[in-house]
Amino acid sequence: MTTFTLCTLSSSSSSHLPCCISNSTTEEVHLGSPLLQRQFIFNTNWRKGRRGRGVSCGISCSAEAKTVVIGLAADSGCGKSTFMRRLTSVFGGAAEPPRGGNPESNTLLSDTTTVICLDDYHLLDREGRKEKGVTALDPRANNFDLMYEQVKALKAGVAVEKPIYNHVTGLLDPPELILPPKILFIEGLHPIFDSRVRDLLDFSIYLDISDEVKFAWKTKRDMAERGHSLHSIKASIEARKLDFDAYVDPQKQYADVVIEVLPTQLIPDDNERKVLRVRLVMKEGVKYFNPVYLFDEGSTLSWIPCGRKLSCSYPGIKFFYGPDTYVAHEVSVLEMDGQFDRLDELMYVESHLNNLSTKYYGEATEQMLKHGDFPGSNNGTGLFQTIIGLKIRELYECIVAEKSVTPLEAARVF
Repeated sequence: MTTFTLCTLSSSSSSHLPCCISNSTTEEVHLGSPLLQRQFIFNTNWRKGRRGRGVSCGISCSAEAKTVVIGLAADSGCGKSTFMRRLTSVFGGAAEPPRGGNPESNTLLSDTTTVICLDDYHLLDREGRKEKGVTALDPRANNFDLMYEQVKALKAGVAVEKPIYNHVTGLLDPPELILPPKILFIEGLHPIFDSRVRDLLDFSIYLDISDEVKFAWKTKRDMAERGHSLHSIKASIEARKLDFDAYVDPQKQYADVVIEVLPTQLIPDDNERKVLRVRLVMKEGVKYFNPVYLFDEGSTLSWIPCGRKLSCSYPGIKFFYGPDTYVAHEVSVLEMDGQFDRLDELMYVESHLNNLSTKYYGEATEQMLKHGDFPGSNNGTGLFQTIIGLKIRELYECIVAEKSVTPLEAARVF
């Protein structure tokens, strides 16, 4: 059974002061003077899987709470890791695993961002799921209570001891210390599933990969990186489909942005899935998020940019933009079908897109060129992921600016 420890941490300084406590029992802890107090909740009972048992509790907290939380939901093998690398790159510096920690950690850290993989909140290890007859997509296989408590704590500026799911062994490893970052990305199967976690998100994204494309991507990844056979991959997809439809796919109705990856319409009866049609579905009315538009906001139009300013080999490139309705929400849709021959020519496309949230002309193209070796860099997948990264940076800056306004300054506005 999971228990939580409630601690009240006090400090005589109002500055950004890190503090650490070690404790293995459920009790209230007081440090310092009563001038500054922070409360936090952390897990004191974790499962280690079949390697053994143990209890670890290390807490660190800061006196400021400005963590912005972004959620990215998608099925397994749908490019979440690549998306995270693009997003964190926009904020500067490469996101890397924690130094000196568990080499199988799923966490990525940079100066500004922390990426948490929600697989770490599995309640059951791989063998446990087999014994219970459930997949990782089933809510019963995940600890949403702990997920909620820890995301809430990090958003409030409090560090946590987060579990680690070891993808190599399939076991639950000892936890790792996660300090509250400026921007917390939580990515996985269920970041928008639990209403409590969903309410903590400042922005949410859903990657919607069509079955045809998903199979091609998952086959390539699992055969090359994980040594799985084609037969086992097919069996895994079929075994997970009912749970995916029931527990993962419905999350897209709550997402602020959906990126749909579909087979191309430029090649009749295409079976190779190398050319893709990608749709950026942007919900209207999201605070601090103005949808990107092509040429004229609110219009409906198609654009073929191939010609003297953009090199296009067969089957070419086609853009679409227009208003639409998605799961009962008013949205704006930007679509790209086809792929770029030369990324350095992307500047021509960028110059016709508006509300990109770039800080200077050509920044989107620069970001794409920086990661030209990433999967999807020659099509709408990479382009729209990069655009969302720029939009999230603007959203973060707006949220921080709003939090920095004093009550007196806010009163003057009115």
